[in-house]
Amino acid sequence: MYILFFLVWIIFNGNFTLEIAAFGVVISGLMYLFICKFMGYKPAYDLMVAKKMGLIIRYIATLLVEIVKANWEVIKLITTSKYDLEPAIVHFRADLKSTAARVVLANSITLTPGTITVYNQGDLYVVHCLDRSLAKGIDDSVFVKQLKKLEEVK
Repeated sequence: MYILFFLVWIIFNGNFTLEIAAFGVVISGLMYLFICKFMGYKPAYDLMVAKKMGLIIRYIATLLVEIVKANWEVIKLITTSKYDLEPAIVHFRADLKSTAARVVLANSITLTPGTITVYNQGDLYVVHCLDRSLAKGIDDSVFVKQLKKLEEVK
């Protein structure tokens, strides 16, 4: 978090000099101490995020690839006149433990073109798909597998 504060300081200043960096180090340190003391932030959280960083980057890369693939599928569905769209509502359960992982899954589904998460309560998901072909394998998607791996890392 300290590094993030420092990077934001540098970005908002617009240029990098020794003076700006020195002030940034001090101000970032004060901000970090403030959130630790008054907002309940713990340095152990930084270690946990560092351990998971590789998996987080992999998840983001997978999300981007899936968005591109879904864009291509939706373009094919829309431009093909011989194919009639059959919208579908899909109900499925994903056994993710944390609320954060469930929310990330719901948002990842919504970000991919052709699908929208309509409802999410606990491990139940209701997803509207532009076509039945987009609903295949949604309950056991690559998103669910990678989020399970992220939850396993302590």
